[in-house]
Amino acid sequence: MSTTGKVIKCKAAVLWGLKQPFSIEEVEVAPPKAYEVRIKILATGICRTDDHVISGAMTTKFPVIVGHEASGIVESIGEGVTTVKPGDKVIPLFLPQCGKCSSCINPNGNFCAKADATGKGVLSDGTTRFTCKGQPIYHFMNTSTFSEYTVVDETSVAKINAAAPLEKVCLIGCGFSTGYGAAMNTAKVTPGSTCVVFGLGAVGLSVIMGCKLAGASRIIGIDLNKDKFDKAKSVGATECISPKDYTKPINEVLSEMTDNSVGYTFEVVGSLETMIDALASCHMSYGTSVVVGVPPSSKMLTYDPMLLFTGRTWKGCVFGGWKSRDDIPKLVSDFMAKKFDLDQLITHVLPFDKINEGFDLLNKGESIRSVLLM
Repeated sequence: MSTTGKVIKCKAAVLWGLKQPFSIEEVEVAPPKAYEVRIKILATGICRTDDHVISGAMTTKFPVIVGHEASGIVESIGEGVTTVKPGDKVIPLFLPQCGKCSSCINPNGNFCAKADATGKGVLSDGTTRFTCKGQPIYHFMNTSTFSEYTVVDETSVAKINAAAPLEKVCLIGCGFSTGYGAAMNTAKVTPGSTCVVFGLGAVGLSVIMGCKLAGASRIIGIDLNKDKFDKAKSVGATECISPKDYTKPINEVLSEMTDNSVGYTFEVVGSLETMIDALASCHMSYGTSVVVGVPPSSKMLTYDPMLLFTGRTWKGCVFGGWKSRDDIPKLVSDFMAKKFDLDQLITHVLPFDKINEGFDLLNKGESIRSVLLM
């Protein structure tokens, strides 16, 4: 029986408040309105950004359905939708591409004006499509993929190769694309260069994969958790170190290790202190440092401007610099052509109702990427 135009009741993981576990609830998902798409989510990854909502490091409204790294199939479309149809395999996009704002029009920009950067938690018309126990539930980053069904604006969905394995390419919805693009697009790593990656989670490992493909000759991984070193080396790191093993500042350690030749550094932790360390660690005259980790909300950064005055470049990076609707289908095609391997990033595959277990693995440092199957 067709569900088009009808409210769908399904399972979703609802966060009712700060620092609470996910609660698996029955929610009602309204049909898509004009220029909206309702998606049946089949696989969704657990990303550190989702955990920032739980901890309060990222601002949003409660109750909320988070999740933003996923893949699924279009269930129905609203009036005026032309780029996808029911049955299409798709990736929902936490970073939309409206094609009309100044960022979308400029070839060097990708931070679309329609992105939910302030945590307003609603779709374009100012309302939500989720209800639970008689009350509205807020959206997260235009996606809300911790639900069996979700509704997104047409600008927040990309049609992908019909043969793509959804349980793998869901990572292209955030983690892999963010790190890989930071190296390839934002830093534009050059062959023979030396790169340093601070933070060896899924995004940091994806940075390493991008640096390797770009031809970097030396890639140094940095993390406090040495259990991540073997995995980092398996995807391309030439060596790994922990700051805990040194008494000197990490930038001095790296300068000595590399004969002062670090061309690129990547901060993939989301720590203000690490951002300064990463900036100080690239070469004072020609180094480029890229901020990849999501900074904590409402925090200000203080640093010595001499770090920039001498010639360093400091860059920010959202979603790897990709123009989401244009580039995500291409990245899926590259995966299908075996240009990179997503299996290296997936350490756990869990049923959806084990979502709290997945976040425990993340917070204990025991997983790289856990994928939830609906």
